[in-house]
Amino acid sequence: MTYTDEDWRKRLLELASELETLDEASTESRTAVELDQSRVGRLSRIDALQAQAMNNAVAARRRAKQAAIQAALQRLEDDEFGFCVTCGDAIPEKRLLSDPAAAICLHCSRP
Repeated sequence: MTYTDEDWRKRLLELASELETLDEASTESRTAVELDQSRVGRLSRIDALQAQAMNNAVAARRRAKQAAIQAALQRLEDDEFGFCVTCGDAIPEKRLLSDPAAAICLHCSRP
């Protein structure tokens, strides 16, 4: 099946919406950890700080993915979607199906 620009736009917008929903749902898990020793034991605070750090890292990856999706939407507008930003070759549809925000081909993604 060949996908149209509108199909890709729809898929990218759905992914962006999912990420936004996940971000809103996880806001509370990224709030500052209370350090009141009378209410929470030392190990519980350490666990809470570790969980907060992991949730912040996940949120950072989510923001990076949202930026990649916005860049892909811009490439759609500029008629450059589906082409590697490094070499200009076409990105295989199979790669785009697994990650519609992919900006580079497999060859250019290898170190």
